[in-house]
Amino acid sequence: MDKDEFEKLKDKFINEDIEGKIKIYTETPNLDGSQYRELLELYPYESIGELEKFFE
Repeated sequence: MDKDEFEKLKDKFINEDIEGKIKIYTETPNLDGSQYRELLELYPYESIGELEKFFE
């Protein structure tokens, strides 16, 4: 995903609730490893268990 698109996605991610953040993180195509990492850094740590459950 190009830089401009990713910046828009990050803004959307920041403003979403936990469910929306999980959906963006798991369903957005064409993200590279550093973009996934950047989104994960924006994810609220206290809710990390909900994201982990998605991958079980």
